[in-house]
Parts: sequence; C-alpha cells; structure tokens
Amino acid sequence: MGTADLKATFGTAKHELNVSTYQMCILLLFNETPSLSYRDIASATDIPIVDLKRNLQSLACVKGKNVLRKEPMSKDISDEDVFHFNENFKSKLIKVKIGTVAAQKESDPEKQETRQRVEEDRKPQIEAAIVRIMKARRVLDHNNVISEVTKQLSPRFMPNPSIIKKRIESLIEREFLERDRSDRRLYRYLA
Repeated sequence: MGTADLKATFGTAKHELNVSTYQMCILLLFNETPSLSYRDIASATDIPIVDLKRNLQSLACVKGKNVLRKEPMSKDISDEDVFHFNENFKSKLIKVKIGTVAAQKESDPEKQETRQRVEEDRKPQIEAAIVRIMKARRVLDHNNVISEVTKQLSPRFMPNPSIIKKRIESLIEREFLERDRSDRRLYRYLA
C-alpha cells in the first residue's frame, strides 16, 4: 500500500497531509461535500470493510490528527456514523503524517498458533543454553541447571521450567547429556 501527500485547507490554515492510499480515497470524497455517511463512503470507495473502518478511525478518532469529525463521537465505527470535514483542525506542523490505526487483536486460535511458533523458535535457544552450562560445569543437578538456564535466558525471555526439562530430555535422547547412574538428579555432559 502506498502513501500520498494531499494539500488541504482547514479554515485559513493550510496543511500537507501524508496519508495512505485508502485514506486519500476517503479524503478526496470530501472535495465534493462537507459530510458523508459511512455507507456513502463504503459504496463510493469499495474499500474492504475492515480496512475502511481502520482508516476512518485514523482520520476521525486519533486525537490531534482528526481531519474528519465523526457523529456520534466514539472509537468504534458503525454503519450509522456520519463523517464531516473538520474545518477546525489545527496542527503546529505544516506537514502532518496520519498513520493507520493498528489492526484488531488476534483471535484465540491465532494467539495459540503464535504462542506455539514462539515456543518452537525458543527450543534451540534453551538447548544451546543448557549445552553451554553443562559444557562449562560437566556435572550439575537438575535444580541448578534450571536456575542457570533461567538466569542466562532471562534478558531475552523467561523460560518455563517444564520446557527446560523437556529440552534436557531431548538432549539426553540425542546423547549430549546423560543422567548419573547413582544419582538420577545429576546430569553429565558428554563430549
């Protein structure tokens, strides 16, 4: 999606607005008329509903950058809303950049999928920390491994002890580590 610079006059003040392509399409409609309903804007622009609502929020609901006024005034955009060109818009800057409001929050399945991807990405980091610690110490008990790994990775993220335990098990299966034969709580590094 591109951007455009529009010259606009608000009362006696002139500003250059840096807007997205969708916002430009919406604002150009106000050259013909001072107010439009949500439905009029939707039918005139054919912008997808989600994008249209986000762009209208950016133009009408962001404090200090509200080049449009919305009735009734609220953060949410509904089909009955009416938008007016804001003649009273003021800014200290001549060139005003109007960003687009962030997309809606992730749904629960998307959050779960993101969480799983993050955990998959963290596995090699956890394993690398375990190997570094065990290489330096050679023999270490379970609780100390957990605390050392947590301490080493805490600037990046807080690893879950159960995931650290699973990564230790994986390293044992791949013969990087072994359990001590006499004390099952001790791990030995295998060179």
